[in-house]
Amino acid sequence: MTDALPIARVNPFDPPGELRNKPPVSRLRYADGSLGWIVTTRAEGRKVLTDPRFSVRAELVRSPIYATTPQLPPGSFNFMDAPEHTRYRKLLAGQFTLRRMRALEPRIAQITAELLDAMTPPTDLVQAFALPLAARVICELIGVPYADHEFFEQKSHDMVEPHIDDQTREAAGEALFGYLYQLVQDMRANPGETVIGGLLADSDLNDIEVTGVAITLLFGGHETIANMVALGTFALLRHPAQLAKLNQDVDNAVEELLRYLSIVQYEVNRTAIEDVEVGGEVIRKGESVLVSIPAANRDGFERPDDLDLGRSASGHLAFGHGVHQCLGQHLARIEMRIGFSALFSRFPTLKLAVDPSEVPVNVQRSVYSVDSLLVTW
Repeated sequence: MTDALPIARVNPFDPPGELRNKPPVSRLRYADGSLGWIVTTRAEGRKVLTDPRFSVRAELVRSPIYATTPQLPPGSFNFMDAPEHTRYRKLLAGQFTLRRMRALEPRIAQITAELLDAMTPPTDLVQAFALPLAARVICELIGVPYADHEFFEQKSHDMVEPHIDDQTREAAGEALFGYLYQLVQDMRANPGETVIGGLLADSDLNDIEVTGVAITLLFGGHETIANMVALGTFALLRHPAQLAKLNQDVDNAVEELLRYLSIVQYEVNRTAIEDVEVGGEVIRKGESVLVSIPAANRDGFERPDDLDLGRSASGHLAFGHGVHQCLGQHLARIEMRIGFSALFSRFPTLKLAVDPSEVPVNVQRSVYSVDSLLVTW
């Protein structure tokens, strides 16, 4: 019998052991009962992610966790193939260049300092630092009022929690779309110098399409970065010898944390639009494939299960690969670099306020995370 996707972890920083014992390409039972495939090595993962014979279209791709496919608004470019995807990426590429992201560094550092100034021990690092840092930065960048953060954070949460029922998940998506659609309409007359403003001023996208783009960016820009900052802090506190190396080369340290933690668990799915051979297996037209980023990032590195901030983690797949590689990867790296450096410089005696076994990790979410991280100093 073909197994479903394993998600239980023995070590909070390691992928499920069952993933490590699989061949590079093997069968997987999807949530709707269909048979698909899972890829667990970097080489085969890259092949899937760069082969145009694999589609990301939402109506084709199945999920190993969700039995039903959510309805996505126009503008959800992460779930489009070329040429539609190419059109949106070209419109957004100039908004997320490394040069533009580096220009944001002083403001990101200012936000970071303000959050650290407000912290008193003990505190939940997720709520006091990781989540507001990511949310404030992406809100300012794309043009969403941070004053509404509790609303969109709750709706985002309801859209991705596997235990949430379909009706609640659908209602959350509709509420978030309605909120952002009204914002886009209000900004049409006075776009401003934000990502949304740039799309309204410089593209032929209609308000519905711009809203779909905004949802994609808002969700991706605060959930993933917040979880990397929180989980990364947990990992560093559990590896003090590596924490001592953090500021020797913080850029390299960020890459290793991205590789080691690999928080995107089961969202990198594709479906074959014709028969394709990968890793000696023939993936038939219509079959879905999960590229397991946590497993692939433990492949091809020396002592892959060790956190080693001195290693070169070049070539990891934490941001994906190919034309769908994460648009906001430069922003994520900058926020992590500034966030980690400032946090441990300000609080050199930072430590967990609970036993490590009491830190609540959420293995079911598509973006692996800690629900809270109680720290003191």
